[in-house]
Amino acid sequence: MKPLIGISCGTFHDQAWCPPSYGHRQTYVDAILQAGGAPLLIPPVADEATLRVLYESLDGILLSGGGDIAPSIYGDTPHEKLGLVDLARDEAELPLAGWAITESKPVLGICRGIQVINVALGGTLYQDIPSQIDGSLRHTLSYDREDWTYMAHDISIAPDSRFAQLMGVQTMAVNSLHHQSLRDIAPGLRAVAWAPDGIIEAVEGQGDSFIVGVQCHPEALQASADRRWKSLFHAFVENCATCRSSSALAA
Repeated sequence: MKPLIGISCGTFHDQAWCPPSYGHRQTYVDAILQAGGAPLLIPPVADEATLRVLYESLDGILLSGGGDIAPSIYGDTPHEKLGLVDLARDEAELPLAGWAITESKPVLGICRGIQVINVALGGTLYQDIPSQIDGSLRHTLSYDREDWTYMAHDISIAPDSRFAQLMGVQTMAVNSLHHQSLRDIAPGLRAVAWAPDGIIEAVEGQGDSFIVGVQCHPEALQASADRRWKSLFHAFVENCATCRSSSALAA
């Protein structure tokens, strides 16, 4: 059977008089399907018991992009440039990330997702790159151009990293649609890619489990803009399949 992979969802508001919607962009689902996984959208359920039931059914977690994490969670006060915060989403994704990492389920974090991984393990964030980091690049450039496939800048990848092995390169161009980034790296994580201004663009776990976070949006690139990203999703899904097999044997 295909591994079942949970994709965390956000809360979306279209009309003021309509109830909000839970969901996410099609590209996340497409990337998992094309890599051979079975995607399952996970709503931002704040009830831990219910969330645990959903988690137990999964073979891996994809933490998706979205708004800002509440700074109180990582011991900071809100910056004037802090964006939209979805507390229910924070309360769902942080336990999911913590459980998966502790129990060695594969985790892939994308944009907000890399930040969730870092915060879940005790790291911190820059709340607004332009106002907190002098000389920084415009990390919202792909968003500003309204083009998810626009390559905003290059990244440099540590040659001895799992990420470099997956991508097969040490330098590549990426899209960029974020205004926050990692600050203090959490214990158990290693920074493995950087933008020219020093912003961390990828992390991975220091153990054997599959824990990878990227600051760009590879789900929007892997179909055609840069097919090298398919290797990341295939590796993630393969590790989820291995996790499923291991769980079945243990049972």
